[in-house]
Amino acid sequence: MRIPRVSLAIAAVLMLAGCAHPPGAPARTDLRAEITALWTQIRDWRREARMDVEPERDAVVALRGRSVRAAAAVCSSTQPRGACMDVCDLADAICDNAESICSIASQLGDDPWAKDKCDNAKASCREAKQRCCTCERDTPASADPAP
Repeated sequence: MRIPRVSLAIAAVLMLAGCAHPPGAPARTDLRAEITALWTQIRDWRREARMDVEPERDAVVALRGRSVRAAAAVCSSTQPRGACMDVCDLADAICDNAESICSIASQLGDDPWAKDKCDNAKASCREAKQRCCTCERDTPASADPAP
């Protein structure tokens, strides 16, 4: 069966517009929903860590074009002790989600919303890592419970 050229042209336009997707490929709305779920989890973790729910806008803007790894490179990390373990575990989880969000955002191409969520997640990663580093510096070794 021969497909008319007009149908092929319409299918191509729909695919480029995000209205259709090849079999097996996630739809644009599915990818956005995945970003939203990961971003919501970051906000919950920020709340749990007693951080503001959103990073400062200047921090978000400052991380545009930088990688999650660069955002996370705040201090030389040592093995967290005692009370800092929870803080540093949350920071690692936030950075893992940021990595996932940015990976999905890159699949969406030139999508300003997705790029902003990526930058927001990188700023959250950086702030959480800073909190982990501060905890390590500010918690004396004598405050840790004996093993």
